[in-house]
Amino acid sequence: MSQTTPFSIGLAGPSCSGKTSIARQLAACLPGKATVFGLDSYYFDLSHLSHEERSAQNFDHPDLLESGLLAHHLAALRKGERVLAPVYDFATHSRVKGSFAEVSPSDYLVVEGLFTLHWPDVRQHFDIRIFVTAPDDCCLERRKSRDVLERGRTVQSVVQQYTATVRPGNEQFVLPSRAHADLEINGAQPIEISARQIAELVERRRTDS
Repeated sequence: MSQTTPFSIGLAGPSCSGKTSIARQLAACLPGKATVFGLDSYYFDLSHLSHEERSAQNFDHPDLLESGLLAHHLAALRKGERVLAPVYDFATHSRVKGSFAEVSPSDYLVVEGLFTLHWPDVRQHFDIRIFVTAPDDCCLERRKSRDVLERGRTVQSVVQQYTATVRPGNEQFVLPSRAHADLEINGAQPIEISARQIAELVERRRTDS
């Protein structure tokens, strides 16, 4: 067990608003070692369903993620314990059997994902909470690029999913969680600016505590 108690930072926001890039840039500019991981690993394993049934699931609903396990892992990391996070394969909508990603506590813990601020038992573990926002058309264009290049999707299927579930899920579950944020960041601005804004808030909070 490590004696390190991480300063924990939660980043939430719409799909492709810039959360992952900002989290990585933030980790690089914080004054110490930072551990970054995302909520995507905590999607439930759907390997028991047919491919058609898996593809029909609404991945923009928080019920598709194992929030209880995430909350448990965050609590353990806050105690200085290492955890084994699931490894999720988006191409098959299933967890990779027998594979885990070891997450170790360090000076800072940066957690990013759509619903990071949605669940009370998850957001209670963050010392500061950040909401990243970006125009809807910007998020859609980024989503097209990411899913076609990284997840083997077609542009048509990306647009269909965005219209059917991504945008409604954002409006119903993601945007309301901005009420729990200590700071709102513009995901369309350069990531260096966003990371610096968050780092300055972290410094103020650590100085005040």
